[in-house]
Amino acid sequence: MHALDILGDPVRRRILELLAEGERSAGEIGEDVQREFGISQPAVSQHLRVLRESGFATVRPEGVRRLYAIAPDPLENAAAWFDPFRRFWQPHLDALGTELARGRRARRLAAEQADAETRTPDSDTEESDTTDPQEE
Repeated sequence: MHALDILGDPVRRRILELLAEGERSAGEIGEDVQREFGISQPAVSQHLRVLRESGFATVRPEGVRRLYAIAPDPLENAAAWFDPFRRFWQPHLDALGTELARGRRARRLAAEQADAETRTPDSDTEESDTTDPQEE
């Protein structure tokens, strides 16, 4: 089965998202997925089995619990599959990054200018009318 066939299922993608946060027990995964997708525990177990058998997830027993973790190699292989297509969106992402940087720079310069204007004393009130008590 191709990696994208595995990742094409929204339940399996969600399980991988949960595992990306760290190792989880089958029960924890089942609770979240059952609540979000309204599927049975056996259905969740089937998705976990597909992820395990395809190499996307690893499992280790800990007492009576089975702890699942993400396996990075198949995800790297799936990401590599997209390499020939990156040229279609990468320039747009680069342009977006440039525009975001310009916006941050413009906001920073405007804030610095506003700060400088509040620190500059008025030319009419350069000297204070109060006298120092020690001078008297």
